Amino acid sequence: MTTEPTDRPLVAVLGATGFVGSAVLAALAGRELRLRAVARRPAAVSDGARAQVEVVTADLTDRAALAAAVKDADVVIHTLLCEGGWRAAAEPGGEQVNVGVMRDLLKTAAGGGRRPLVIYAGAASQVGAPPREPLDGSEEDRPGTVYDAQKLAAERLLLKASEAGLVRGVGLRLPTVYGEGTVAGTADRGVVAAMARRALAGQEITLWHDGTVRRDLVHIADIAAAFVAVLDHADELAGRAWLLGAGRGDALGDVFRTVARHAAARTDAAAVPVVSVQPPAHAPTTDFLSVTIDSAPFRSVTGWRPRVALEEGLQRTVAALSHAPHDR
Repeated sequence: MTTEPTDRPLVAVLGATGFVGSAVLAALAGRELRLRAVARRPAAVSDGARAQVEVVTADLTDRAALAAAVKDADVVIHTLLCEGGWRAAAEPGGEQVNVGVMRDLLKTAAGGGRRPLVIYAGAASQVGAPPREPLDGSEEDRPGTVYDAQKLAAERLLLKASEAGLVRGVGLRLPTVYGEGTVAGTADRGVVAAMARRALAGQEITLWHDGTVRRDLVHIADIAAAFVAVLDHADELAGRAWLLGAGRGDALGDVFRTVARHAAARTDAAAVPVVSVQPPAHAPTTDFLSVTIDSAPFRSVTGWRPRVALEEGLQRTVAALSHAPHDR
């Protein structure tokens, strides 16, 4: 009988069944680690993982469950979001998930003289309306939505605890992330996937503007690789937040016409039109502003860069969704 090694670092991934969390979990599974995959429902790990994987189901808004989930962890990767994403931030329980879990995590993780590495999945949109292009991380944060204000509050709690020497905190401010789900049942709920689902169903793709608004799009595989890179450069990265992005800025009209083309190839139908429609009253101002991101500081420390080309990434996204009946 063989026993699993216990001298490997223990990495706890919170939100391990989410779009980002599951991708990070899959990327780390190929390393010589002990992984603790924590979520409300059991996380899936592909066969052939080199890591020793422990699957934990827990409600992380319960302090006792959270404490058990991160017990003895050398690294905690926080990718947790409230159900419903940014739209649910203002609903009851949104603040507890988006901010309260971080507050409780820091109280728990800092105990016992340990200084675990805590990596937080933030958002580039925390800055609010972009004052210029590209964003480089020097801008003053003026979040324009409840969701962004909550993400910023959680990040500030982490960096304050890091400054106090309680943890080693790293914030990763994510751009517009898109791509195929890493495991069955895990799908992107973002705008690219939403429009790909419409195109596959033969429905027109809608824009709340003329299509010239740009977004910095990065494939989920590259985002997962950035989290892995933090583990290799923790001492250099700890104590601040870092922007991730391709630095490209892709016009959404062009992006969605490419999605429509790939969907047409899958359905043997004509490409659906991309049309402008009247925006809803709840649409935030930032939806009408372009964003590009300069991630040179993070790249210079880690050597990370996006490797999945946009055309390939969109094709992969559409292909994955075309094989997912529950997403149509």
